[in-house]
Amino acid sequence: MTDIKSMTLDELKADIEAMGEKSFRAKQLYEWMHKKLSRSFDEMTNISASLREKCKERYEYTALRAIEIQESAIDGTKKYLFELSDGNVVESVWMKYKHGNSVCISSQVGCRMGCAFCASTLDGLERGLTPSEMLDQIYSITLLTGERVSNVVVMGTGEPLDNYENLLRFLKLLTCEEGLHISQRNVTVSTCGIVPGMRELAERQLQITLALSLHATTDEKRRKLMPIANKYSIAELMDACGYYFEKTGRRITFEYSLVGGVNDTKEDAEELIRLVKPLNCHVNLIPVNPIKERDFVQSEREAILAFKNKLEKNGINVTIRREMGRDIDGACGQLRRRHNKQRQQ
Repeated sequence: MTDIKSMTLDELKADIEAMGEKSFRAKQLYEWMHKKLSRSFDEMTNISASLREKCKERYEYTALRAIEIQESAIDGTKKYLFELSDGNVVESVWMKYKHGNSVCISSQVGCRMGCAFCASTLDGLERGLTPSEMLDQIYSITLLTGERVSNVVVMGTGEPLDNYENLLRFLKLLTCEEGLHISQRNVTVSTCGIVPGMRELAERQLQITLALSLHATTDEKRRKLMPIANKYSIAELMDACGYYFEKTGRRITFEYSLVGGVNDTKEDAEELIRLVKPLNCHVNLIPVNPIKERDFVQSEREAILAFKNKLEKNGINVTIRREMGRDIDGACGQLRRRHNKQRQQ
């Protein structure tokens, strides 16, 4: 069966016409799915019963089910665990900011990148998510909260550039006028540093923000934290970042998780300045979220502030990421992992 929510409007028009229906029906269907966020064909009241039945026979309809919702008592952040049609589960996070609501979505079930401080990767990769499964995390949360989502971050479980074609289609559907029409400038895609994917994305000249998980300032340190560093050096990464800015005019965000005694020294700050100063960029310092399967600890508050101040004094645009939802399963992959363990037991 064809996944109807992953189809573009033009593809849907061609398919509906091939069924012997008028092409305007495709626009109606598309609007029900991507604007009115309907959960099934049965909700589409201006579509005839006979066409709805045809659609049920022809198309698979993605509508994720929230099986667990955690809400932070500190800041109202909500974490959702969604069940997919094959029984797998993925998690998404809803965060309320002054400038609007952000949703952080997953792009894969699990992850194969093996980053040492991340819970998402502990059980490996099951599969990539379809465009409709990525979209429906946002649609479901919009319906559950009753609030519009203005910013989308593809930074949950999975490596987006390891699911490249589905990611591109998702971005097209998310930002098109006939759908939610979220501005490309309000979308951030995070990568651990798959250099060919970064360069290919640059060629597309989209206006999204690319966030690179850097987390170390030397290849030796980075290889200990991130297996991808065995394939691509920091020099190659910096070249790809420069190329991305040259092609898109969009500044890069560097994500830098501060791990106590590992990458938070004065020397690390100096090396980071040397690396990123030539680029138009923003550095986002992330106090690492400890996970029980690893022995990494968060840097001391003084070390975090000293690191930030050193970057600022050298003209680097830097922020410390607000720690949203620390009283719930905050780190990427924790909620899914706990759920899977309970299910096995």
